[in-house]
Amino acid sequence: MRRWTALLVVAVSMLACAQAPVDRDLLTKKLVAAASARAQVHVRYTGEYVKIDYPNGDVPADTGACTDEIIRIYRAVGIDLQKQVHEDMAKHLADYPMHGRRTDTNIDHRRVPNLMVFYSKFGERLSTARTAEYLPGDIVAWNLDGKHTHIGMVVDQKSLFGRYKVLHNIGEGPQIEDVLFDWKIIGHYRYWGTSQTTQ
Repeated sequence: MRRWTALLVVAVSMLACAQAPVDRDLLTKKLVAAASARAQVHVRYTGEYVKIDYPNGDVPADTGACTDEIIRIYRAVGIDLQKQVHEDMAKHLADYPMHGRRTDTNIDHRRVPNLMVFYSKFGERLSTARTAEYLPGDIVAWNLDGKHTHIGMVVDQKSLFGRYKVLHNIGEGPQIEDVLFDWKIIGHYRYWGTSQTTQ
């Protein structure tokens, strides 16, 4: 009898944790802190294809591209975008830009267009028009030149012009810079993961 009671208590506890709402304000603060910390890390820019573990896989810590910074920021707060993006692509591949005939856990989550689709489906897709609408913790995606995309996270530091700066890696490692409107914005999102991934 005691064994069944203990099992019931564990099951109820797990259910309560799974249904607990995400504290978005707290998670946003953690994301911004993780993003700001990335600016202190030396990273050699490279977007090359690398075989990595799954889940929780990462390219070598001293290398990476813009997407790797976003992945590392979320992983610092317990959210594995590699796993989440892969699981959704495995179920709904047609929703994502086609880079091949099947999923690839080494690279799918490292592509800006795939992250944009994922954030559109599971986060909040926001306006790209006004400066005041961009807040710390927001994800911003850009089209650089009609061919290349880029992604970064808004942090809580402001420029002399009063707008928030962005943590991104466009070639010189993770930097916090006033670049929000330097390129054509093609996506603006907020994403807090799920209660299961933020415990």
